[in-house]
Amino acid sequence: MKSTSRSIRWPLGLLFLGSIAVPLASLAFQQQTAPGTPPAQPQAARGGRAMSPAQLAMQKATEEDHQAMMDQLHITSIRRGRDGNNKDSPYYANYDEAKANPYPVLPDPLKLNNGKKVTKASEWWSKRRPEIVEDFDREVYGRVPANVPAVKWEVIKITEDKVGDVPVITKQVQGTVDNSSDPQIEVKIALTVAVPANAKGPVPVVMQYGGFGFGPPPGGRMGLGGPGLPGAARAGAPPASQGAAGAAGRVGPPAGFGGRGPTGPSWQQQVLAKGWGYATLTPNSIQADNGAGLTSGIIGLCNKGQRRKPDDWGALRAWAWGASRAIDYFETDKAVDAKHIAIEGHSRYGKAALVAMAYEPRMWTAYVSSSGEGGAKLNRRDWGEIVENVAGSGEYHWMAGNFIKYAGPLNWNDLPVDSHELIAMCAPRPVFVSGGATNGDGWVDAKGMFMATAAASPVYELVGAKGLGTTVFPPIETALVDGDLAFRQHSSGHTDGPNWPFFLAFAERHMAIAKVPKLPKK
Repeated sequence: MKSTSRSIRWPLGLLFLGSIAVPLASLAFQQQTAPGTPPAQPQAARGGRAMSPAQLAMQKATEEDHQAMMDQLHITSIRRGRDGNNKDSPYYANYDEAKANPYPVLPDPLKLNNGKKVTKASEWWSKRRPEIVEDFDREVYGRVPANVPAVKWEVIKITEDKVGDVPVITKQVQGTVDNSSDPQIEVKIALTVAVPANAKGPVPVVMQYGGFGFGPPPGGRMGLGGPGLPGAARAGAPPASQGAAGAAGRVGPPAGFGGRGPTGPSWQQQVLAKGWGYATLTPNSIQADNGAGLTSGIIGLCNKGQRRKPDDWGALRAWAWGASRAIDYFETDKAVDAKHIAIEGHSRYGKAALVAMAYEPRMWTAYVSSSGEGGAKLNRRDWGEIVENVAGSGEYHWMAGNFIKYAGPLNWNDLPVDSHELIAMCAPRPVFVSGGATNGDGWVDAKGMFMATAAASPVYELVGAKGLGTTVFPPIETALVDGDLAFRQHSSGHTDGPNWPFFLAFAERHMAIAKVPKLPKK
């Protein structure tokens, strides 16, 4: 049933600060306990500090929102997610390839819902792709409402500086969303854009999800949450609950998950070395990264502060919408080549980057780093993080409410689509999928992401592009970059650092190739 009660209005800034300060046992994902168990006692933050009243209230609001969605779905419990820490736990994450594929048959991206095979590119664009989009909208990422208000962009500050030895002009740009429908909810999208000061004309821009609004300065290494984020601050939501009744205990990725790659030039310096510009889009300025924030941000504004319906959009789709609005701005900036906007994201923001690439036809290319479950990893794979982890109250806000169904009573094989079809939605444009070594980045399942990329290849080939070229998982540090789909597993941990040079070379090779999806007219 639909809730009619007005929920707490959380200021977006408080939601952001609370989310990064809530104690977690990992750097990248939320620790969770099982619904049906007694409420967890307040946990101590890193360094022994107790959770603040605001953080406790936010945790409670998140759990209440998750329960309200389960009530709408008529679900009393869901299965417990995987534990990445306790090897003695019966819920310990699987890292045995022999057990990793309980559902080896994937949905066919080239078969219509009526069973007919798709043999022509025109049938992909006019029939099959719309079917896949509908399934993702309804069951996985949620629908963007028709009434999303307009965004007004303004440059609020321009500075001249150097990044390394390169003079740059940096603009801090703010997108104010029209909130006349609900003045209590404000959304101001934070975007920072830097271009070489000596550029002779418009330059391509690589846009990364991350950052703290309009700080910190460029040059920081990208970790889990954006340039320069300290390890203890990389978080997205309060500890929360998930799983089968009575299955108490922490679940989540291994402790220490979040290692950096080798030192060297920052990603910004590498981009500038090619004569391109870079941008940072702050996801939390669009939509908070926790369930308590779903009645605020752009989702809350469109719903006028009410709770979501099961097929309403989640944070990943909202962040993707924000990337589209950033392109709207780029199309007005004479210093930017708006036909060559790349999107990059790591970890949860890798998920958002792939969703943005799939849904935004103006996006030129994407670097999808360690996106894991909910991103490029096959949902049907039992390796590391699984559907149940994302459906729990620590991460459900990324997805449509309907996604929770597939953690109970339905199972992974009941999903009408899988991640290979999300990658296929990007065709024919170039996509680079990245992951780290199993020892350090096993939680995100590099092989599962490779398998999805390979399974998207037939669609790429049908529409005249070049797929991955193999279905055989390559040795670590083998770059498969000759086609329009690319994959490389580096030997470091949970980081995007090692594959930046490979992605930039891949993107540069596609500079002169204009590939615009032939989407059906609405």
